[in-house]
Amino acid sequence: MENLDQRTSDQEAAQAALDDAQAQIRDARFDLDHCRITAPFTGRIGSHLVSIGNLVAGSRAATSPTTLLATMVSLDPIYLDFDMSESDYLAFSRQRAKQKTVLADKLEIALSDETDFSQRGTLDFVDNVLDRSSGTIHARATVPNPDLFLTPGSFARVQLALGAPASMFLIPDAAVLPDQTRHLVLTVAPDGTVVPKTVETGDVRGGLRIIRSGLSPNDRVIIEGLPYASPGSKVSSKDGDIRCAVAGQE
Repeated sequence: MENLDQRTSDQEAAQAALDDAQAQIRDARFDLDHCRITAPFTGRIGSHLVSIGNLVAGSRAATSPTTLLATMVSLDPIYLDFDMSESDYLAFSRQRAKQKTVLADKLEIALSDETDFSQRGTLDFVDNVLDRSSGTIHARATVPNPDLFLTPGSFARVQLALGAPASMFLIPDAAVLPDQTRHLVLTVAPDGTVVPKTVETGDVRGGLRIIRSGLSPNDRVIIEGLPYASPGSKVSSKDGDIRCAVAGQE
């Protein structure tokens, strides 16, 4: 009876070993059948990290290190990751809540060697928490890249389009004079008389102050020689240039 139990135990152990060996054969056959590697998405592959004859390793169960064969990136569309400061995020959120249109998700992009924001993208992700250490919040945009000109890892500048384009006056910030609780701009009347005008100001863009109201298209604003111009006095004026410090344009 003891010999029968021993023989039965040996048979079961041998059967288990046989089943394990057959499972290993099936795994090896599966790996062999799937040795052709297909890219999971359309993109551009980098240099190969292994050559013919190199030993590679892989584990479907992730129980052992896997050999990296190459890296691949998606190019069209491409993701643009950026961070917004807390103040910029608050301004963006308030304007976005007012508009509630598709325009609130559009942004413009300029590469590091560009002055014009020629690329367009769509904001599709804003994180749900501000980073306390940096005071910023992470965001991401999707940018079409049909000509594959944009390259992953490049740096760019981003501006969000919070509203439809609108015409407004821009004058040098130094030409806006504070006067207690208001702001003044000195203009020249047709007879050469200096006439101060009260204006409502906006933000500064490239060293130029936005004038929301108070000026008309025919007003001639004094942008130089302000210390020599006083309200009611006569001046001799000439045309000048107003340039944006950011874009370098008039």
